Amino acid sequence: MEARAEARYLRVSAQKARLVVDLIRGQKAEAAVVTLRTVNKRIAPAVEKVLKSAIANAQNQDENVDVDNLYVSEAYVNEGPRMKRVRPAPMGRAYRYQRRMSHIVVKVAEKA
Repeated sequence: MEARAEARYLRVSAQKARLVVDLIRGQKAEAAVVTLRTVNKRIAPAVEKVLKSAIANAQNQDENVDVDNLYVSEAYVNEGPRMKRVRPAPMGRAYRYQRRMSHIVVKVAEKA
């Protein structure tokens, strides 16, 4: 039994989000929630929300699921679209920069 949850178009770069997601991969679900609450990163609450959603999805799929046996089977971050922006530069020029987005996917499964 496997359940998944996804958060799309989050305004954080995939590289920064991967630092947090890498911490919870393979952990038990409850331990992962505790880990995310203690991590001092801006994206941690969003990842926690996705994890809790995946746990709730598992309970909705099968009411006999034991939440204590759930673990994070997969967790990954993909790049989303980039917003192109322009910043004023000296002598009437303009510098382009990109605001990056990411998609976070968390899958939980039950240990046998």
